[in-house]
Amino acid sequence: MYLNKVFLYGNLTRDPELKALPSGGQVVNFGLATNRTYKDKSGAKQEATEFHNIVSFGRTAEVIAQYMKKGRPMFVEGRIQTRSWDDKESGKKNYRTEIVVDNFQFGADGGPSRGSGATTKNEEQPAPKGDEVIKYPDEEINPEDIPF
Repeated sequence: MYLNKVFLYGNLTRDPELKALPSGGQVVNFGLATNRTYKDKSGAKQEATEFHNIVSFGRTAEVIAQYMKKGRPMFVEGRIQTRSWDDKESGKKNYRTEIVVDNFQFGADGGPSRGSGATTKNEEQPAPKGDEVIKYPDEEINPEDIPF
């Protein structure tokens, strides 16, 4: 059995670029930067940064394009894929290695902005006082309404 699985946590290097496919589906492309720190032979602390090309399709692409912006952190789970194509002008064969998203999570600072009415970790709701009861909506939550 073979395995092609990638887990990345980093910051977006550019705003996601949402495009429509000829089939009518959505695709989003963006860059993700990851870094690692290590000690070299002399014991000095070094930092290395890697830049990854990320692509996502369908509803996941729409959500990423809607909520993510350059500089925000994101966790990506996916697979490595290398595409190739012939450049018609130069006749040269081009290659691009990218991570195809299977699953993702907004990072610590990601997600909807404060103005959208969503509660972030910095905005805590006050606890109910004494005999005050929490009122939940009567309607059921439809899983299709959840954006991810």
